[in-house]
Amino acid sequence: MGGPKSRRRVEGGFLGAEKILTPEGKFKKTSRKRVGIVGMKAPARSHAEIYDASGEKKIGEVTSGTFSPCLKKPIAMGYVETGMHKNGTDIMVKIRNKMQKANVTKMPFVESRYYRGPN
Repeated sequence: MGGPKSRRRVEGGFLGAEKILTPEGKFKKTSRKRVGIVGMKAPARSHAEIYDASGEKKIGEVTSGTFSPCLKKPIAMGYVETGMHKNGTDIMVKIRNKMQKANVTKMPFVESRYYRGPN
C-alpha cells in the first residue's frame, strides 16, 4: 500500500515536483518539521534558537512568536529536526540570551469554533 495513488504524484510535472517527490512518486523525507511551542515565560521572537531538553544541541529556530491574548500565554512557531517534533517534547528556547523551558505542541493553538451549516 505504500505507493502513490494519484496520477499527479506518479507523473509529477508540476512546479516543485522535483523538490518534494522521488522518481517513484513518493514524498521525500524532510529534515525539519514545523511545530508550535508553548511554556516560555517571555515570547520567543523570530530567529530565536531552539535546543533539546538538555540545552546542549541546537535542533531548530523560531520563525515567529508573540503573546496570545486568547490563551493568555506566550506562543511561538518554528522548525525543529525531525524526531523532536512530537507533541509534548521538552525543549529549551534561547530568549534574550537566557535559556527557557518550553514544550512542543500541536497546531492550531486555538481550535476554530465557527458554525458550519448542514451540507
